[in-house]
Amino acid sequence: MSKVAFLGLGVMGFPMAGHLAAKGHQVTVYNRSPAKAEAWVAKHGGDRAENPAQAVMQSGAAFVMACVGNDNDLRSVCLGDAGAFAGMAKGAVFIDHTTVSAQVTRELAAEAAARGLGYVDAPVSGGQAGAENGVLSVMCGGSAADYARAEPVIAAYARICRRIGDVGAGQLAKMMNQICIAGLMQGLSEALAFGEKAGLDGAAVVEVISQGAAGSWQMVNRHKTMLADQFNHGFAVDWMRKDLGICLATAEEIGAQLPVTALVDQFYKDVQLMGGGRFDTSSLIKRLRG
Repeated sequence: MSKVAFLGLGVMGFPMAGHLAAKGHQVTVYNRSPAKAEAWVAKHGGDRAENPAQAVMQSGAAFVMACVGNDNDLRSVCLGDAGAFAGMAKGAVFIDHTTVSAQVTRELAAEAAARGLGYVDAPVSGGQAGAENGVLSVMCGGSAADYARAEPVIAAYARICRRIGDVGAGQLAKMMNQICIAGLMQGLSEALAFGEKAGLDGAAVVEVISQGAAGSWQMVNRHKTMLADQFNHGFAVDWMRKDLGICLATAEEIGAQLPVTALVDQFYKDVQLMGGGRFDTSSLIKRLRG
């Protein structure tokens, strides 16, 4: 079992850190809002710290996990006198579960390497339910040696964990994941809205078509709440637009074409303008109901 510092206790990080503790790892947590760290310790034991560097040094962490919001949030927990890198001993491995740009990943990995630290970018897919149930899909970038050390620790909350390539490859794989989700959610939204207009029982139709070529995780797990106009599954439209912005910027950089992704991103903007920035990503159907 390992000594671990976990930075960021949002809807994903809180249960992920909990699975580490349940597997017997010695976990020290940090969260920007101390109340969440206090709640985590009350539920799972372990310790909390006042800043990332303290979380690392207090625990003597061999592994530091981060699951925060965006590029700037990640920089803030890594760099500076209070950042995680300042407290990490040579040979320790930083594992980033945040969905961020490949650019900031390579920037921070280079800084880590200069300090003698390992770095694995390891964004996750599976949503809040996947984090709570410990069945996330984890796509990783980093050296084979760093990944080999990190994988047994990540296994505490992963259904599948794979090294895709060198540093940055995990973030690029997560972009592919979000591109797929954007298209799937729009297609499912259009189908369910079409069924409503046609007077069909959407749940009955999904029971049939989900067993055929149209089936998807999104269809099986989200159609009932979409039909009920309920959108509180955790991964918010605001965060999806952040992710799709990264996808679109990277596509421009590498010369890839994402016409459907760009269109769906604008549809999510419509949902934001409807006041749905905190709705989950299945809320695309709301703009079709009119």
